[in-house]
Amino acid sequence: MEVTQVAQIVNGVSSEILGESAIQTEDLSNVVDMGKAIFDNASYDKFVKSLIDHIGRVMFVNRPYSGTTLALRRDGWEYGAVMEKITETELPEAVENESWNLTDGASYDPNVFHSAKVAAKFYNKRVTFEVDRSIAEKQIKSAFSSPEQLNGFVSMLQGNIDKSINIKMEGLAERVINNMIARTFAAEFPSVVDNDYSGRTGVKAVNLLYTYNQKFSKSLTAAACLYDTDFLKWAAKWVRMYSSRLRKMSTLFNVGGLPRFTPSNLQHLILLDNFATSAEMYLQSDTFHNELVAMPDYIEVPYWQGSGVGYDDDSISKINVTIDNENGSTKTLTASGILGVLFDHESCGICNEERTVKTNPNGKADFVNYFYKEFVNYYGDSNENFVVFYVA
Repeated sequence: MEVTQVAQIVNGVSSEILGESAIQTEDLSNVVDMGKAIFDNASYDKFVKSLIDHIGRVMFVNRPYSGTTLALRRDGWEYGAVMEKITETELPEAVENESWNLTDGASYDPNVFHSAKVAAKFYNKRVTFEVDRSIAEKQIKSAFSSPEQLNGFVSMLQGNIDKSINIKMEGLAERVINNMIARTFAAEFPSVVDNDYSGRTGVKAVNLLYTYNQKFSKSLTAAACLYDTDFLKWAAKWVRMYSSRLRKMSTLFNVGGLPRFTPSNLQHLILLDNFATSAEMYLQSDTFHNELVAMPDYIEVPYWQGSGVGYDDDSISKINVTIDNENGSTKTLTASGILGVLFDHESCGICNEERTVKTNPNGKADFVNYFYKEFVNYYGDSNENFVVFYVA
């Protein structure tokens, strides 16, 4: 199993989230596991380094289709290291029903073998970091007048450790989404080399502003569009329309181009709060039928990667990341104006989270070291539906 140390990354994540630094380029190529078709020399245990990792979970993509018909945390397992995801890559083709086209004397062979085209992805990457804290209870007793005060002080230190870990875990969860956003842009606009996504749109990365200006011969800008009622109606329409489109089987809404559908109960919509609040205030404040302009249930986020140093619109709607291209190479991509994402429950997630605490008393110096260790798997699957809405 390949284990990546991410202490440096999560410290940078904290600075961006707390507003202590501007948005920086982040290398997510070894953080989010995009799966691979075969094992390699990273698939050995980390103890004796000769035992092959066992598959701990096998997933069969076998979702029934009945026609028209941050959300990331998944399950875990105790034994094994690898998650295997198996899917059929093509829908079987229809053939003539020969029962209604019989010919006297003809032979009808029932023994023809019809093979299924199946592929597997193996997820064998996890990330880890730890937060260390030393507590010298005896030496600090002179600063307090009762055991209750001492316990309160120690509890405060422990609480700050939990805060530190939780903000880092929250930041890494956001990076799972950012990784999928970047992969969608890279696949939708492969010829873009200057990170300029204005004047273009796609079916998986939808430029709401460009489509609006083209349709109505407008010249609305990205800076002004979130204050324009007509544009917000247009944007809300597209979000609801895409929610409907994802319910139908299609190859258009995932990078892998596989036939996929996402029923309503397995759709997740995440919107930038700047966009969500504008849509709610401008569209619903002057109508008696809010349900006509309301978007599907969604989760609000204040930013995708960080607030920058002042919560300006460009910073909160921006990502600047390096991703794994799944072919051994990486790509650095910057995009801004991202308003929301709509994705399938299986497209990305967090699983197998383990949080442990180890202690080591130091008898000579009379203090105790606490080691808080985090071990978790972040994964993404470009063969599942994932759509990005942006303005540029």
